[in-house]
Amino acid sequence: MSATQQSPHPPPEPGPGLAAGSGQEHVPEQGAGHGHSHGHGHGPAAPASKHLRKVIAAVLIPFAAAVVVGLAVLWPGGAPSHERTGVGFDRQTQQATVTRVVEVSCKSVNASGGMPADDASAPGDGSAPERTPGTCKKATIRVDSGKDRGRTFTEVVQPDQTRQLHQDEEVVVAYEPSAPRELQYSVTDVNRRFPVALLAGVFALAVVVVGRIRGVMALVALAISFLVLNLFILPAILQGSNPLVVAVVGSSAIMLIALYMCHGLSARTSVAVLGTLISLVLIGILGSLFIGWAALTGNTDDSTGLIHGLYPSIDMSGLLLAGVIIGSLGVLDDVTVTQTSAVWELHEANPAMGRRGLYRAGIRIGRDHIASVVNTLVLAYAGAALPLLLLFSIARSDVATVANSELVAEEIVRTLVGSIGLVASVPVTTALAALVVSADRPGPARATGGVPAPTRGGRGRRRKR
Repeated sequence: MSATQQSPHPPPEPGPGLAAGSGQEHVPEQGAGHGHSHGHGHGPAAPASKHLRKVIAAVLIPFAAAVVVGLAVLWPGGAPSHERTGVGFDRQTQQATVTRVVEVSCKSVNASGGMPADDASAPGDGSAPERTPGTCKKATIRVDSGKDRGRTFTEVVQPDQTRQLHQDEEVVVAYEPSAPRELQYSVTDVNRRFPVALLAGVFALAVVVVGRIRGVMALVALAISFLVLNLFILPAILQGSNPLVVAVVGSSAIMLIALYMCHGLSARTSVAVLGTLISLVLIGILGSLFIGWAALTGNTDDSTGLIHGLYPSIDMSGLLLAGVIIGSLGVLDDVTVTQTSAVWELHEANPAMGRRGLYRAGIRIGRDHIASVVNTLVLAYAGAALPLLLLFSIARSDVATVANSELVAEEIVRTLVGSIGLVASVPVTTALAALVVSADRPGPARATGGVPAPTRGGRGRRRKR
């Protein structure tokens, strides 16, 4: 067998480099393209076939239509109003500025000072040491917003208070109209809008610089997600709709918008959508089962207690489950998109690999992803509950007692249900991607990356005209 018969390259068409019937080849100059050897290594993946697009559309179009119908049916007419309680976040607040701070004797302003005396001055009977009056601060605050703009009031800051006031500092003040005039305003927090806005700007700039057009689309999708959350999910729950149904519809809308906007309208993205949807269903079922089994009420702190007091009709356990679903969605998107892309790239690198080979290779990639994502999720919840864990540590409670308390059990159920959904999303999405990409029906040009399929006789034989 000659060397020309052993070559796997397809015969070139007659043209400038090869005279018809001459059998002489034109050798390309150095630097000429070699599309036959790198056809699948560059550029975007080939588009899916018409058959595959029809199959995916038959599944996703009814789902998208159901989401639109759910949005229309559950869309709130506006959150019901209530009289402000003046507790926590349910207070009228205004912006203000500290215009002056002077040091005064705590005794002169009828403040204890909070300064313990030296140990030497403590009485010998073992009672608590006496407190000597210290130096307090008297701050003058000017209201900068609202109907009382320009009005000033004073506030005494004791030396043992956590938050001290400084001149020209911007603060947030609470307004209580029913209190005496001199007590209507009080400082509740520092105005930190500028540093937070600056940090958000740096984040957006980093996303755009690194991600370019995809980064821009990701920021747009993020803004739309916040709009869905604030215009649909929260008002619908306050209006009395089932929190679980609202969370499923709202999360589905966010998922469809974010994934297709960030990754494009393609078969690859559609498989990631299907994998995310199946995982969300699993999380919803497990969450509903174990929240009910563990008798979690969802009413465990001041915030949830205030919500339940203002809106008794809200199902707090359903609200807890809705939070589990919404909280898991963001991480699920990352896992499903990554797994789908991995399977697609494996197929592009080796089109001859069957669905089993694609699945096994994709799962090997997914195992590393599972380990990192689950650890991330657990640490995120642990970080959020760190003050609570410290309280139990101070109380020297054993692990069983800590885990049995509703505050901690709620976080355990939330973490484990979300983690099970994440773990399940890897084999589910990988199997879907392997099935879809191997079931595609590409034409002959697509199968070889745009290069005509070679003839069986090798390059030594010319095609029959």
